[in-house]
Amino acid sequence: MDGDDETAGPMIDEIYANGGEESENRSRRAIMSGDQLDIEAYAGLYAGRTKIMRLLFIAENNKNPTVQLEALRMAYDEIKKGENTQLFREVVQKIDGRLGPDYDMDVAWCDAVDRRAEQKKEKLENELNAYRTNLIKESIRMGYNDFGDFYYAHGQLGDAFKSYVRTRDYCTTSKHIIHMCMSAILVSIEMGQFSHVSSYVSKAEQAPEALDPITVAKLRCAAGLANLEAKKYKLAARKSKVIDNSNFRNFLELVPEVRELINDFYSSHYASCLEYLGNLKANLLLDIHLHDHVETLYDQIRHKALIQYTHPFVSVDLNMMANAFKTTVVGLEKELEALITDNQIQARIDSHNKILYARHADQRNATFQRVLETGREFDRDVRSMLLRSNLIKHDYNHRALRKL
Repeated sequence: MDGDDETAGPMIDEIYANGGEESENRSRRAIMSGDQLDIEAYAGLYAGRTKIMRLLFIAENNKNPTVQLEALRMAYDEIKKGENTQLFREVVQKIDGRLGPDYDMDVAWCDAVDRRAEQKKEKLENELNAYRTNLIKESIRMGYNDFGDFYYAHGQLGDAFKSYVRTRDYCTTSKHIIHMCMSAILVSIEMGQFSHVSSYVSKAEQAPEALDPITVAKLRCAAGLANLEAKKYKLAARKSKVIDNSNFRNFLELVPEVRELINDFYSSHYASCLEYLGNLKANLLLDIHLHDHVETLYDQIRHKALIQYTHPFVSVDLNMMANAFKTTVVGLEKELEALITDNQIQARIDSHNKILYARHADQRNATFQRVLETGREFDRDVRSMLLRSNLIKHDYNHRALRKL
């Protein structure tokens, strides 16, 4: 056991496999478009438990039987590369014999894996007890870390999280703290405990001297997921971090339709932007983290587009605006009414002539009103000061009469 080798172990291997350096060698073909999701290309971006859970999510939420079975088949194959027999049994039950005898329950494999697991657990317990008896701090840390890897590999996420967190009391360097935080973050994401994700991202960022660029990127991604789950959408990347970022622009080449819709939005080509969004919606609903937020985000994007379209103008022809957004005038009026009621657009609608009139504040009149109000406040303050001065000068004290 080498205490300095922090990149060893199945947990760190999985962290890198899911978007780390190894992904550079993977296929760079587009994995998402308006067409049916390319499951093979999509799953190829991930490994281990993350890959399995995304495939199972697709199988559960896609209504196409062919896609469902393909996702289950790939999940079955991936599970047999690991040691999670409980998840294997669940997948076999979902397949229900629909993929033929090659994808039935493999009792012999399950028994062999469970037997090896019992032996390995006993060995880990004996090693950890020896380390604790000898008070070898670094070995105790590695022992708990090995237990975390063991539990994670067998799908026991709660026990894995507890084991990783226990290493904190035995960390002696910033590098050890980062390792503990990264392990806790990954397990927390798997469990859906995003409050823990935010907490351990903050802990990791308190040791900047031990952070390399890849780890920093992973922490930012984890923080982004936590913000997404908390519906803090405004903390998402802005234009300067997406369109104008040369590094991120390379990743957008993997999803050309996303690249085009972002460019269309900032170029005010709203009809084209919304059309791209409509084409992508079915596939976005199959994303394990994004699916709960798709409807809300789509509404907010459309509302933002409507607001930006009307903002520069004193008046807007609703017929032209409806044409720009590929909708009907009646439907557009209802959307604008909701935004006006919510005070997101300062305007009024002329329903007869189908024109939207902006309610821009009269800056000159507002300035005069502020000056007059300031003058009135100054006059009132001066009168109050003179009154107090005269009362003091004439030594006049007024006592309120008590009511009987």
